[in-house]
Amino acid sequence: MKVVILAGGYGTRISEESHLKPKPMIEIGEKPILWHIMKEYSHYGFNEFVICCGYKQHIIKQWFADYYLYNCDVTFDFSKENRMEVHNSIAEPWKVTLVDTGLNTMTGGRVKRIQPYIGNETFMLTYGDGVSDVNIAQLLEFHKTNKKMVTLTAINVEQRFGVLDIGENSEIKSFREKSSSDGSRINAGYMVCEPEIFNLIDGDSTVFEREPLEKAAQMNQLMAYKHDGYWQCMDTKREKDKLDELWNSGRAPWKVWED
Repeated sequence: MKVVILAGGYGTRISEESHLKPKPMIEIGEKPILWHIMKEYSHYGFNEFVICCGYKQHIIKQWFADYYLYNCDVTFDFSKENRMEVHNSIAEPWKVTLVDTGLNTMTGGRVKRIQPYIGNETFMLTYGDGVSDVNIAQLLEFHKTNKKMVTLTAINVEQRFGVLDIGENSEIKSFREKSSSDGSRINAGYMVCEPEIFNLIDGDSTVFEREPLEKAAQMNQLMAYKHDGYWQCMDTKREKDKLDELWNSGRAPWKVWED
């Protein structure tokens, strides 16, 4: 099953860093937050990724192009036809497709643009700026059991994002954007989607969190996987520093994999 990661936005709220690189490439410790997210999925056996690129996409592509080189011992022998000898390597079992989804495309439009790489298959979808200790295997099993078009991970935090109205059986009754008076569970990403979701996306200007998810909720095709564990996005420099401190102190809750 493929994992789609949204990585094309401008990251304007963390402009201290994002004026130099896309937000998913901002580092926690010595690795981009995108790497941390991919390691989470890889821990559960999901190793095929489709990255929705946009703003400064060349930086993402170059990082993956050099990743193998960064993680091995290598000798450059300029005396013998400029040969390169790799002595050992620590390679990930990943297959990564980097897709140009446009500079100003909205989230729904980015998802629509990667449809040719998904086909008629169930896929996972998440944001390239948030980490969590959600059990992805249990999330997938929950999705399969309920047989809905979309399952998203719902968490309780101070109100900042789109709001979910969840029924007793975890079926989402409505989906709407945040307002100052809300304090409900919010959409944390870590979604599982059926390919029918593509039919609810009109084009590049579609915001995934608006029309597609709102329509899915109206059709009783949107489910919430309630997660009461750790989740943190990286919208601001303060949040980046918080993630850095956790990682560097060896207390990162999202590090579910073994070194």
